[in-house]
Amino acid sequence: MAARSVTIPFSSAKGHRSVRPSPVFLAVVAAAVVGGLLAWQAEPRSVLGHAGVIVLVVAGWVVTLCLHEFAHAYTAWRHGDTDVEIRGYLTLNPLKYSHPLLSIGLPVLFIALGGIGLPGGAVYLRTGLFSPRVQARVSLAGPAVNAVSAIVLLVVIRIFAFGSEHVAFWTGLSFLAFLQVMATVLNLLPVPGLDGYGALESFLAPNTQRQVAQFKPYGLLILVALLFVPEINVIFFDAIYWLFELSGVPAAFAQFGGQLMRFWL
Repeated sequence: MAARSVTIPFSSAKGHRSVRPSPVFLAVVAAAVVGGLLAWQAEPRSVLGHAGVIVLVVAGWVVTLCLHEFAHAYTAWRHGDTDVEIRGYLTLNPLKYSHPLLSIGLPVLFIALGGIGLPGGAVYLRTGLFSPRVQARVSLAGPAVNAVSAIVLLVVIRIFAFGSEHVAFWTGLSFLAFLQVMATVLNLLPVPGLDGYGALESFLAPNTQRQVAQFKPYGLLILVALLFVPEINVIFFDAIYWLFELSGVPAAFAQFGGQLMRFWL
C-alpha cells in the first residue's frame, strides 16, 4: 500500500521562522551582485569583463542550485518531513546540500570547461512519508526553480538587453539563463538519480524500484559520458539552444557569454 502523506499544520509565521537564509548563501548572492556590477562596467573582452562574467555566472549558478535544493526540502517539509529543518536544508546554505566538492565544485568546473549545467547538490528526504503524488511534487519542485529562473532571466534580457552598451553583463546573464534551461531539461530526464526519475519512481512496482535503485549512483555519470559523444552532444545542445531562442533572445548572446567564461580561449 502506498505511503500516506503526512502534513503538519503550521502557521505562516512559523513557516517564515523556519526559513533562515544563511550568511554563506547571502555571501554568494552578494558575490553574484558584485560580478554583475563588474560586468556592467567592463568592456566585453577586457580582463574585468571576463572576471565579472565568471563571478556573475558561477555565483548565480550556486544561488539557483541552493534554491533548487531548498525547493525540494521546503516542499517535503510542508508535507511532514521535519528532518529537513534539522539538517539545515531550509537555510539555503550550499554547504548543507551534500558534498561541497562533488555537488558544487564539479558542476562549476563543468560550466567553466564545457558550458554544461550539471544538476548539483542533494537533499536526503524521508520519502516514506509521501504518497506517490506528493513524492512527484517534491521531485519536480527543484526543476521548477530552474525553469522559473530561466524564464525570469530571459524576460529581463528580452526587455532590456537589446541596444544596450553593457554587452558583457547581458551576454553573461544570457549564459546563466542558458544554463538554467539546460538544468531544467537534464533534471527532468527519467534517469535514475535525477529528479525526472524521482517523480516517476513511487508509481513503479516495488520490484522495479529495487532493480533500478542499483543504478542511481551512476545515472548522472552515464549521462555526462553520453554528452561527450559528439553526435549526442550536437543533438542535445541544438535542442537546448532551440528552447533558449523561443524567448526571442538570440543564441549568440549565450554563446558569447560562454566565451567570456572561458578566458583562456
